[in-house]
Amino acid sequence: MDVCMVIRQRLKELGLEQRDLAMAAEVTESYVSQLLSRKKAPPAANRTDIYEKMNAFLKLPKGQLRAMVEAQHQEEWKKKLADPPAPLYREVRELIIRKCHAEKQKLMRAIFEKQAFGELERLVTQKLLNVAKRIARDELENERWLRSMAKLRNQSYEEARTVILEFLDTDVFNVSTGHCNTFLAPLIESWDFDLATFEMEVRLNRLLSPVQEVHFQFVERHGPGISQTEPGLEEFMKLPDLSGDATEEEIEFLRNLKFNRKRPNPLYYYRELQNLRDPLNFSTRLLPRLRKRRDGATAEKERKLESRKRAIRHWLKNPANAPNQNN
Repeated sequence: MDVCMVIRQRLKELGLEQRDLAMAAEVTESYVSQLLSRKKAPPAANRTDIYEKMNAFLKLPKGQLRAMVEAQHQEEWKKKLADPPAPLYREVRELIIRKCHAEKQKLMRAIFEKQAFGELERLVTQKLLNVAKRIARDELENERWLRSMAKLRNQSYEEARTVILEFLDTDVFNVSTGHCNTFLAPLIESWDFDLATFEMEVRLNRLLSPVQEVHFQFVERHGPGISQTEPGLEEFMKLPDLSGDATEEEIEFLRNLKFNRKRPNPLYYYRELQNLRDPLNFSTRLLPRLRKRRDGATAEKERKLESRKRAIRHWLKNPANAPNQNN
């Protein structure tokens, strides 16, 4: 039984409609309809937040929908890997080349056109896709930004969320011209690739991204041997309740953490993951601003209190207002 059938059956059992599920998942009814009719493939579990919302709304066992989708995607990937990669849409390839550094566009075009979808073209496209997805994923939690984008595009809040969710679920083999026009074209200013070192630099639109440059590189490291994954991290990745929604970038960050003597347990990696996601941990302005606001409010209260005290003292100095000792 696949995930679409489970959802449809559960809706029937609870006497609910697709629009009720769409409201709970904060997406459009059309998006839910396409999922349940199999016109649209279920998004990967680590690229969306709708399964947790649907799972709770349908009162299913925790993590059931996510687990079913992950198993379904594994089978689909096995089939994809068995087939030769299909070429990118012509418009997508042209956009990728156009965003390349001007001095290397001719060289990159010659390399890309040697194969339908060669290794270098896949690598460059995947990196650009990852960068754009990272920005879109961060903005998915920004309700104010989402509502602003929806207003500019004459969309509802749910429609704006749906557009981002669809983009987050795409992969290098299925990126469309729509994804390029909506995300890659405005976000990516340019990219450059060094064929000697395989170092890649991506420049981003400063008006749309908090980061202006992203670098990827392959670095030779000298050491006593090949580093092994920490046992605590291996156990962490085997526990869906702790690591179920961790992205590839987040896992790579956790894997690169180094320890001298102590060996961290899975709970340590879970807390480290939460710290990594908490925007407060990466804000250099918030704490001083809060302290300033708190100090300002305290000073204002003190000024008002002192002003009232002076007014009372002044009022009492007037003989007409002095307390009558005879009463």
